[in-house]
Amino acid sequence: MKIGRLNHIGIATPDIEATRDTYAALYGADAATPVKDFPKLGVKVCFVSIENTELELLQPLGPDSPVNKFLEKNPRGGQHHMCFEVDDIIAARDAMRERGATVLGTGEPYIGAHGVPVIFVHPKDTHGVLVELMAKPEH
Repeated sequence: MKIGRLNHIGIATPDIEATRDTYAALYGADAATPVKDFPKLGVKVCFVSIENTELELLQPLGPDSPVNKFLEKNPRGGQHHMCFEVDDIIAARDAMRERGATVLGTGEPYIGAHGVPVIFVHPKDTHGVLVELMAKPEH
């Protein structure tokens, strides 16, 4: 198993609209999707398209959101994760486990904000970076 292209960089924020507006004002990154709630994931999400990838802006929907822990340590927000595409999510999960990495949660892939299966690899295994692996989306 080898990772594919960088699909997006996740950015946690306490205010998704303000963050979206900042990227548009400072960097001209004004191609953004509407903000959408993902109750099963505990977040609201907005994707900002840039030339070679996307920024996934994440705001917690409530106190049980997994993004809350990040914001408790980083109240102003910041880089939350990097997401790479893989050809086969099950093979990727199995490879991570065989290589000694910890797959978060149950280890079973679940549907992420792009509508395809995802898993997360614990940051302790990747020098402090939370890595999301996602099934390659059909474009």
